[in-house]
Amino acid sequence: MEVFQGIKADELLQSEGFKQSVTIQQERIQAAAGKRQPDTIFKGAGIVNVFTGELEFGDVAVYKGKIVGVGRYVQPESLIRQQAKIIDCRNRFIAPGFIDGHIHIESSMLSPGAFAKAVVPHGTTAVITDPHEIVNVAGRAGLRYMLKESEGLSVKVYVMLPSCVPATPLEESGAVLQAEELLEFMGEKKVLGLAEVMNFLGTVSGEEELIKKLELAKYYGKIADGHAPGLRGKDINAYCMAGIESDHECGEKSEALEKLRRGQWIMIREGTAARNMESLKDLLKPPYSNRCMLVTDDRHPGDLLHTGHLDYLLCKATEYGANPITAIQMVTLHPAQYFGLKDMGAIAPGYCADMVILKDLVHFTVDSVYKDGKLVAKDGGAVQDGNPVVKRDADCAFTEDRKRIFRSFHCSELKPSDFYFKNQGSFKRIMELVPGELITKELILPCDEEENYRSGIKVSEDIIKLAVIERHLNTGHIGIGLMKGYGLQAGAVASSIAHDSHNIIVAGTTEEDMSLAANCVRAGNGGLAVVRDGKVLGELPLPIGGLMSEEDAGIVDKILEKLKEETYKLGIKAGIDPFMTLAFLSLSVIPKIKLTTKGLADAKTQEILPVYF
Repeated sequence: MEVFQGIKADELLQSEGFKQSVTIQQERIQAAAGKRQPDTIFKGAGIVNVFTGELEFGDVAVYKGKIVGVGRYVQPESLIRQQAKIIDCRNRFIAPGFIDGHIHIESSMLSPGAFAKAVVPHGTTAVITDPHEIVNVAGRAGLRYMLKESEGLSVKVYVMLPSCVPATPLEESGAVLQAEELLEFMGEKKVLGLAEVMNFLGTVSGEEELIKKLELAKYYGKIADGHAPGLRGKDINAYCMAGIESDHECGEKSEALEKLRRGQWIMIREGTAARNMESLKDLLKPPYSNRCMLVTDDRHPGDLLHTGHLDYLLCKATEYGANPITAIQMVTLHPAQYFGLKDMGAIAPGYCADMVILKDLVHFTVDSVYKDGKLVAKDGGAVQDGNPVVKRDADCAFTEDRKRIFRSFHCSELKPSDFYFKNQGSFKRIMELVPGELITKELILPCDEEENYRSGIKVSEDIIKLAVIERHLNTGHIGIGLMKGYGLQAGAVASSIAHDSHNIIVAGTTEEDMSLAANCVRAGNGGLAVVRDGKVLGELPLPIGGLMSEEDAGIVDKILEKLKEETYKLGIKAGIDPFMTLAFLSLSVIPKIKLTTKGLADAKTQEILPVYF
């Protein structure tokens, strides 16, 4: 017999929950028809209609968390039992609450509660997060942690299940997540699908475990996000055939158009490290915009607090020529449609009363924010704090889970000699950074007669050393490489945020400073560290999986900015976010070469390459 949410079909009609739902719906219909008093009436606003792309002027009526009507709503004397709350919205605009269709909360270095508190004043009422950062560290324990900590916040948090843990076989993570492990979470209401399928080579070649995950998502009626930078031609056909419906890694218009033509949605990314909006600005107008969203992917706390979240992306989009309402569609209606959030993303009867009151449609200045009809932010500040951050020593039913999260470092103390190269050659292979992009270039240079093969560092030529230290299983594996374009002239910078396996990554000009910086991160059970000449200049503890702080955004931002200042004094180039940039230099699914615990990896061939040859 059919079962609906655990209730047999013949019992459903008699259940109290169903009867209550019918009663509430009857009341909402009465309120919509003007026969029952709404809870709240937002009066005299310019209403952003994302269906038709126009502005309407009138009122928005809300009853029990839902928008029940748009038009003119007044209360006849005969209906007034308790005065409806009237919100004066003259000279204001009402837009649907903003939805970020692709973000990694952990990359903000904030817990879910602190993240929500930071973004809701910017008009964000929902995010779709891929928690593959914490899952790479702690497996299913990390996923359970994120689901639990995301409950009851001022922002609705939906989850995409990590598809590639680890990202590729070349990476050493703290967990391996197979299709079997995903079954536990597929039935969760907050789980919308399978997160970015980064192993596009495995996908287009029909790798069985990946196809199992994709078919599992399809079986449960869920969607699958993509991650396929540079994929073209028949490979796109194969990727789409596997069931992958979107991509957020397009850096060129031609690539994005090819993927649009094959039926994918394009997520135009503008984050802290990766900014693609300018190169994709032609997609900000119809007809292309009809299948596009604006997303942030990764955003640091300072950017969230001071620059903004999706409100900032809306400003950028209009600067690049987008119509304001078209831009709003890309952070409201479009993500709601793509993710199947049928009652979100619009100001219309039957939709959740997730709304942003805007002062203008030029700078998208946020006056106030409502979630399910309740005020959650006003004048740049959160009204609801959401869940307090659970401290690492708090009592918790999931004791083993918490051990996985708060005691996640298992590696030996590092010595300077651990960072020496052990081979020689006539040529050397260098990872060269590309400003504003996550991709890198492969630079081949001849070795000169004075080459120091043990070190390889040439600060005068902007060539420094990079290392990735395995920290989950105490294997002792350390990948060592050379990099150019970071600008570091002295000292070392280390972090436990190193996508996607989140081992310890450290860049430096001497092996002594590199070992000190890495040991600081290790000793603190995660975080960021900057050192010079044997002295620690600053640290930011990240005890939640080595990824997130236990503090609010303001405190994290203050410490982080101080650390950034120290790195700029050490020569890091202006315009480079030293930590966000460092974090992506180990992600072996993004071209062209990246550094893993096993060495330099070619993202296309998935081969380990020698530095000296």
